[in-house]
Amino acid sequence: MKKFIQTLRNIWSIEDLRSKILVTLSLIFVYRIGTFIVLPGIDANKLSALSGAKTGALGLIDAFSGGAFSQASILALGIMPYISASIFMQLMTILVPQMQKVQKEGESGQKKINQWTRYLTVIVTFVQAYAYVTYLKSLGKDAVLDSFSTYFWLTTPILLTAGTLFVMWLGEKITDKGLGNGTSLIIMIGILARFPRSIQQEWDAKLAIGSGGILIFVIEVAIMVAIIMGLIVLIQGVRKVPVNYAKQIIGNRQFGGARQFLPLKVNAAGVMPIIFAQAIMFLPTIFANFDSTKGIARIFSDPRDVVHMIFYGVVVIGFTFLYTALIFNPKQIADDLKRNNGFIPGVKPGQPTADYIGSVMDKITLPGAFLLGIVGILPGFAQRLNVTQGFASFFGGTSLLIMVAVILDSLQQIETQLLMRQYDGLMKSGRIQGRQSSVSNAVI
Repeated sequence: MKKFIQTLRNIWSIEDLRSKILVTLSLIFVYRIGTFIVLPGIDANKLSALSGAKTGALGLIDAFSGGAFSQASILALGIMPYISASIFMQLMTILVPQMQKVQKEGESGQKKINQWTRYLTVIVTFVQAYAYVTYLKSLGKDAVLDSFSTYFWLTTPILLTAGTLFVMWLGEKITDKGLGNGTSLIIMIGILARFPRSIQQEWDAKLAIGSGGILIFVIEVAIMVAIIMGLIVLIQGVRKVPVNYAKQIIGNRQFGGARQFLPLKVNAAGVMPIIFAQAIMFLPTIFANFDSTKGIARIFSDPRDVVHMIFYGVVVIGFTFLYTALIFNPKQIADDLKRNNGFIPGVKPGQPTADYIGSVMDKITLPGAFLLGIVGILPGFAQRLNVTQGFASFFGGTSLLIMVAVILDSLQQIETQLLMRQYDGLMKSGRIQGRQSSVSNAVI
């Protein structure tokens, strides 16, 4: 406890780090206030029909927006349109050669891609905003004031688009002036905002059982802590490939000759496979209104169903391999090593090095993919064991994976600041590793 207090003092004594923390907390506070501001023309007391937004694809949007979606807030769409635009642009930089050239232009190329992402965000937000207006009209007919219904179709998309752009601006400001990745922190805060209510609902449900319910609740919390510890291992797990650098003598000084390691992450794809898998699983629910497809739609929308779990796990594993193959380029790594006079002991430079790195990555991706698939279906298992739906979402899946990854990334930045000023790190032994993948950083 004494060391913990001293660490807090060290953090607060660093002016730059203190400023970053205060800026981050201030901007997050502004974001949370915005989630409670209801759209003009909406009667907030008649929005009970929006409670259906707690499940399915709408439930994911509501979770990422911190409940703003179900509250018809001006920030109802949150950061999701920006995430969708970012994912699309990242895939384009991988698949389209012209985009790859722009990305390789360095800082100027990255500025162009960021600007294109912002333009695409506006387009995506407008489309989603009109879909949200239709959704509000269908569920909350009485919620829209009659005196404002004429202007509702015009003003609401504009306000929702402005709200999303404001959230995007907050995220960029947190990244520039604050601590951690702004977009990731905004998503994490939105997820955490549901946690107190979820744990209260679970506590009430277990109290209703009787005296044994409290023991069950304690066991559930212990299991959730164990899952979080396992996720930390999965996120930080790396395979270190030894790399030697040839000695070079320039003038009277010797360079190189040191042995280093190439860290290959067990979960290089991050949270993206789970997000893609959820998008795939939501597609059949579109046909829920047809009698011939109601059964299939129910299976795909019910995370407790065994068929749903099996299919979902297989899709997560498949997307893990696919996304890892898209973002990980062994040939480029081999070329960079050769250019810097580096080599893997016992492996020839060039294509043999690329093949070796690719084979190692395939071997460590397999267990990582299976573990990620298990994480994805854990909320369904929790619901089958009579855990309330809200609390079960924190037993795995997208919510918990994003939370753990973002917290580790922020702690790693704090530890770096401490070590730069010759303070002790946050841990007595070992180092906190953030997310080293630039693709993951841009999305979550």
